[in-house]
Amino acid sequence: MNFEYFIAKRLIKGKEHKSSISSAIIKIAIFAIAIGMVMMLITVATGIGLQRKIREKVAAFNGHVIITSYDNNNSIESLIPIKKDQHFYPNFVDVEGIKHVQGFATKGGLIRTEDDFEGVVVKGIGNDYDWSYFEEYLIKGALPDFKDPRNNQILISAYTSSRLGLEVGDKANTIFLKKNSSSNIPANIRAFEIVGVYDSGFQEFDEKFIFADIRHIQKMNKWKDGEVGGFEVFIDDFDEIDKKGKEIYESIPSDLEAQTIALKYGSIFEWLKLFDLNIIGIIGIIILVAGINMITALLVLILERTQMIGILKSLGTNDWSIRKVFLYNAGYLILLGLFWGNLIGISLLFIQKHYGVIGLNPATYYVSTAPIYISLGYIILLNIGTTFLCLTMLLIPSYVIAKISPSKAIRFQ
Repeated sequence: MNFEYFIAKRLIKGKEHKSSISSAIIKIAIFAIAIGMVMMLITVATGIGLQRKIREKVAAFNGHVIITSYDNNNSIESLIPIKKDQHFYPNFVDVEGIKHVQGFATKGGLIRTEDDFEGVVVKGIGNDYDWSYFEEYLIKGALPDFKDPRNNQILISAYTSSRLGLEVGDKANTIFLKKNSSSNIPANIRAFEIVGVYDSGFQEFDEKFIFADIRHIQKMNKWKDGEVGGFEVFIDDFDEIDKKGKEIYESIPSDLEAQTIALKYGSIFEWLKLFDLNIIGIIGIIILVAGINMITALLVLILERTQMIGILKSLGTNDWSIRKVFLYNAGYLILLGLFWGNLIGISLLFIQKHYGVIGLNPATYYVSTAPIYISLGYIILLNIGTTFLCLTMLLIPSYVIAKISPSKAIRFQ
């Protein structure tokens, strides 16, 4: 046990000799560290959680990369069919990090009831569709089964269900207008059966999409069984979406286009990027405030122990050794604040994660409750970073010790 650590330990144990003023200031410093850690944990957990949840929702409706025909001209409907017989389907072997590829087609329609109607986009999907991205949003009924033979099952949103008064088991008469048809019948009508209701909380998608068997769209568009409107590609790592999007684009035929959801929904993802700046700004302010409180506490400790500093100097102890005594003591106070901050902060995060106590407006944030992302990595990083930055800030005020004269300090009252 070295000298500085021994003296620091004696200072920590000698709290009963501290004045009421210094004791109060030290408690405030510990409290500031604890509250700061709580706020940093909440800021990072909710910020990253919201980013990840919104990305998951956008991907659930679109995949991470969307492959379509150039001739679709960004139409909401699938106009030009694509053959499923592609080298990248069903396994995208040319690009690493691809999790799944699935076909789809979309067609605009109108659900009509006796009292009302609602415009929708029918998203046709097949037995290659991966429901794992969508299962958590199912709130009523069951997911459709689009295996052979073709059926009329559909999945609608809670928004559409509420608007039209439709429930699981009801029939949804859907009208599809024919384009450039010589038939006397101007529209196709399908009597779909509602088997499930979903609620993603993403109103931009919920008010638009219903899910049906892709073979209905193929038949209405007079496509062949092996033709689809496009492909949705899911990747393993979202952080590589730009890189994978470029690789996918370079791997597909020249008459096809690949677009990432980060580009297609640029406004949403640009908004999400602002969260990174907000998180950095909040953490910086919190650490600054906590550091200032610790500087105040350290100066009070130095002032209170001026006589001890004078005695140690008169015995030949150098300034750096004495400074380390107070830095050890300050480090103990920082660790004490971090302990309580982590205990309280992580407890609050687990409560929110499992019980969803704090709600959000889905029209603004695309989620109904504040999502939480808990990772041991960022918790450790926050603790190490806070400790390092606070101790670094304390190096400057500790220079006060070098200015203390031994003869004056011993006589200091």
